[in-house]
Amino acid sequence: MAEQEEDAFHRAQCRVFSGLTEDAEREWTGPFYFIQAADPQLGLMKAWREGNCDEGGDEWAEEVELTKQAVEAVNRLRPRPRFMVLCGDLVHALPGMPFRDDQERDLKVVLKETDPSIPLVFVSGNHDLGNTPTPRTVEQYCSAWGNDYFSFWVGGVFCLVLNSQLFYDSSACPQLKEAQEEWLEEQLRRAASSKEPKPKHILVFQHIPLYLKNPEEEDDYFNMQKPVRQNLLDRFKKTGVKAVFSGHYHRNAGGCHGGLDMVVSSAIGCQLGDDPHGVRVVIVTADDVVHRYHSLEQLTMRGMDEDLRKLLQS
Repeated sequence: MAEQEEDAFHRAQCRVFSGLTEDAEREWTGPFYFIQAADPQLGLMKAWREGNCDEGGDEWAEEVELTKQAVEAVNRLRPRPRFMVLCGDLVHALPGMPFRDDQERDLKVVLKETDPSIPLVFVSGNHDLGNTPTPRTVEQYCSAWGNDYFSFWVGGVFCLVLNSQLFYDSSACPQLKEAQEEWLEEQLRRAASSKEPKPKHILVFQHIPLYLKNPEEEDDYFNMQKPVRQNLLDRFKKTGVKAVFSGHYHRNAGGCHGGLDMVVSSAIGCQLGDDPHGVRVVIVTADDVVHRYHSLEQLTMRGMDEDLRKLLQS
């Protein structure tokens, strides 16, 4: 039965995601919006309260209910979002730890209730791959959730999904880091090429933020190391990337420097600061990308903010 449910989940994902890869999506057709979410991380809330985050987390009913609330709130939005992206740490149990399979199974059961017209885009996090990923853990993730890095077009916007853990610590899989680097360089080259369809905007999705508040801040568990950070910032700015969306911090943060918006969104699941459980509504217009974090309660009761809704009519 578990294998049948897994197959059904992947078939559903192939159906909804295929719509974002069609040639027609390379054309700008007007404003749209999507939902960015992060860190449902089934199993962390109880583990955090008990100060035992190194274990896999033996209870996750709270995170299941919060993710259900997020899915139900997104399903009720009108017009519907073009897609919803989950920026990593889908579950808390690291690869090979107890409860991992059960957490993934229960998360998929909830996510299967997402309306079929809303594609789900998955981004790998450190808890999905391991803090030091290996070829085996990356393979396991890809088998469960899809490719760990890829690109897609939606409504004339070019999107890059990156495996940020390969930037953070690839010591156990240097060949995988090199493969992503070569692929990314080619993607950025094509995005900037005059011979290719010119995207209205370029967006990046990854789990670990480049920085939390300022590009010059010191290295931290929650950001990229300075040399990696600066390298990616330079490449993204040169190509004209508009925004990088991430999670990992379990708090809202970020900043805009040199025309590049670094968006750090808090969690569906465990909060490490004062933010409510929530998701981010992202409006894409011809000239700008405007975003705002909404609590699950607000999104459920009132939907997106009215001023954001009006941007869709511009």
